[in-house]
Amino acid sequence: MNKYCVSLLLAPVLLLAQMELVCAGEKYRPFNSQAKGQEPPAPRESLTRISVPEGFEVRLFAAEPHVRQPIDMTFDARGRLWVAESYTYDGSEWTEGRDDRILIFEDSDNDGEFDKRKVFRGGFNRLTSLEIGFGGVWVLADTQLQFIADADSDDVPDGNATALLDGWSTKAHHNTVNGLTWGPDGWLYGRHGMKASSRVGKPGAQEEERIELDCSIWRFHPVRRVFQVVARGMVNPWGLDYDEFGQMFVTNNVNGHLWHLMHGSLFKRTAGKGYAPYSYERMPPCSDHLHFAGKNWQQGWTKSRGGKGEHGRLGGGHSHCGGMIYLGDNWPKRYRNTIFMCNTHGNRVNNDRIEWVETPKTAGYVGRHAPDFLLGNDSWFRGVTILSGPDGSVFLSDWSDLGECHDRDGVHRSSGRIYKIRYGKPSKLPSFDLARQSSEKLVQLQLHSNDWYVRQARKLLQARAAEGRDMSNSVHSLRQTFELQTEVARKLRILWCLHALGAAPVKWLEKLADSKETHLRVWAVRLMGETEPTSMIVSKVLAKRALLDQSQLVLLQVASSLQGLALDKRFLVLMNLVGRLEDERHRNLSLLTWYGLEPLVAARPKLATEFLSKTTSSLLRRFIVRRLSEAN
Repeated sequence: MNKYCVSLLLAPVLLLAQMELVCAGEKYRPFNSQAKGQEPPAPRESLTRISVPEGFEVRLFAAEPHVRQPIDMTFDARGRLWVAESYTYDGSEWTEGRDDRILIFEDSDNDGEFDKRKVFRGGFNRLTSLEIGFGGVWVLADTQLQFIADADSDDVPDGNATALLDGWSTKAHHNTVNGLTWGPDGWLYGRHGMKASSRVGKPGAQEEERIELDCSIWRFHPVRRVFQVVARGMVNPWGLDYDEFGQMFVTNNVNGHLWHLMHGSLFKRTAGKGYAPYSYERMPPCSDHLHFAGKNWQQGWTKSRGGKGEHGRLGGGHSHCGGMIYLGDNWPKRYRNTIFMCNTHGNRVNNDRIEWVETPKTAGYVGRHAPDFLLGNDSWFRGVTILSGPDGSVFLSDWSDLGECHDRDGVHRSSGRIYKIRYGKPSKLPSFDLARQSSEKLVQLQLHSNDWYVRQARKLLQARAAEGRDMSNSVHSLRQTFELQTEVARKLRILWCLHALGAAPVKWLEKLADSKETHLRVWAVRLMGETEPTSMIVSKVLAKRALLDQSQLVLLQVASSLQGLALDKRFLVLMNLVGRLEDERHRNLSLLTWYGLEPLVAARPKLATEFLSKTTSSLLRRFIVRRLSEAN
C-alpha cells in the first residue's frame, strides 16, 4: 500500500427509524442556485475518494440531509458536536433570509456516526460561528455577538438572544466576522477580514465609543464584557488555535497562510495602511513556504485556484479555512503540536510543523511544510472547520460545493458533510457530562493527556468562579499541583486555570517571572499585564526582563505587553529594550517594540532623542526620525 490508504467504511449514517426522527418537523428545504445538473458525489462516494496516511480511517459522521452548509463546529461538555448551518451566504453576498440554524449531534455509542440529532435554534441571518460556555451559546449572527442562555442545559433556549456587541459590517462578504474560539487566557477570540470595516461596540454605543476594525483578530471577555482588538493585518483570517505552550497561530488567505499571533502585532496587508498609519513596516507571516507556486503571494495566488500542477505539489493554493493544532491522544505523536488547515483550492488538508528557531541570525516561530495530511480527490470537497474531540479523533466539515469564497456560479445549499478521522481503534467512551463533575475532578483534568478535557474543564471552572461559587479548595489544589509538576506544559495549564479563577495575583506572578523556564516567564509577564496593567510592579518586571532576559520569546512578550501600559510607564522598559535590538536577528522584535514606542515618540518628542542615542537599531532610528518629522 502506498503512503495513503482509502477508507472503505461505508456503513449507513442512520437507520430508517432514526431518519424519521431526525427529519420530523423540519420544513425548510434549501434552494440550490448551482447550475442544473451540477451535483456533488453522493456522501458515501465522496468518502471512498478521500485518502489519508496509512493507519488512519475516515468515517462519515453526518451528511445531507441531516447537515448542510456547515460553516462552524464546536463541542459541549458532554462531547456532543454543535454545528452552525449557513444558508444566507450566496457565494459573494449575504441574503436577508433567516434560515441559518444551530444543530446538535450526538454519537452515543462512539462508532464514528451520529445517532441523535436536534435543532437547538433557527431563524438566524449571517450565522458564521458558535461557541459553548458560561451557561449558554455564543454566536456571531445578525451583525451581533449574541449570547443565548440555556442555564439548565436542556437544549432549549431560555429566552431570546442577548446582543453583547453589534456593528459588524454587512458589506464584508466572505471577509465577514467569524471564528469564535476560547483562548487559554479565558477570553473569547474572533476574526475579521479586510473587505469592509466594522465599527463595533455595545448595543446603543455612540460612534466615538466604538472600535473600528477590518482584517484583525479580536477578543471579548465573557465575564467582564470587555472588547479588544488583539492584532491587525493579514487579509481574511479564518482559523486560530494555540499550542501546548499557549502560543497562538492564525491561518489566513492570500498573503501567507500562517501567522504567529502576539498581542499588538501589525501584520502585513494586501492593501492600505489600516488603522496604524505610523507603523511604517508590518510583520510578515511565520511560514518558510507558500502553498502555491511563485516567489511571493503577488505572483501566484490568483493562478493557484484549482490547486493543480505545481500549485498542487506545493500544497494546493492560497485559500485556507480552519486551523487546528493537534493536542489529542489518539493520533501518532509526530502530529502533536503541528497545525492542520483546510486548503479550499487544493481540496485537501495541509499540515505544517511549528518550530521555534533562535540563532545568531534569526529568532522566531517558523512553520515548515509537512506532507499534506488529507486529499479529498474531489473538486466538490471544501473543508471549512477542523477540530479534535474527546476521544482524540478529529472532526472535519466539508461545505461540499464547486466554488469557494468568490463563488459566483451559484451555491449548492443542500449538501454538506462531516467526517471523523481517527487512528487505529480508539477506546470507546462512556457517556459523560463534565458540567456535572465536581470542581476537584475538573482540577484533576488539567493533567489529562488530551487537551480537549483540559480546555473544557478550565472553562467550566472559570464559569463557576464567575457565578460566585467558593473556589478556594480548587485554588488550593491547583497551587499544590503547580508546585509538584515538573513538566512545563502542565504547569502552564495550571497557571492558566488559576488566572481564569482570578487566583494568580501580580505578586505571585512577579516571582514566576524569574523562573528558569522560558514559557513560564513569558506567561508571567503576559498575565501580569492583563491582571494589573496600571501597577508599578508590572512595569518594573517588564523593565527587568527587557534588560536581563536572554530569551527572544520573552523579549517578544515584553514588547507585546508594552502596549497595555500607560505611556508614562513605558519609558524605562523601552530604554532597556531598544539597547538590545539587532537589525537582522530582531526584525519582528524591533517592529513590535516600535508599535509600543511610536505613541510615546508622538506624545513626548523630547524623549525621542534619548532613544536615538540608546539604540543601535537602524530601523528604530529611521522610524523615530520619520515620526518626529511627520509630527511637525
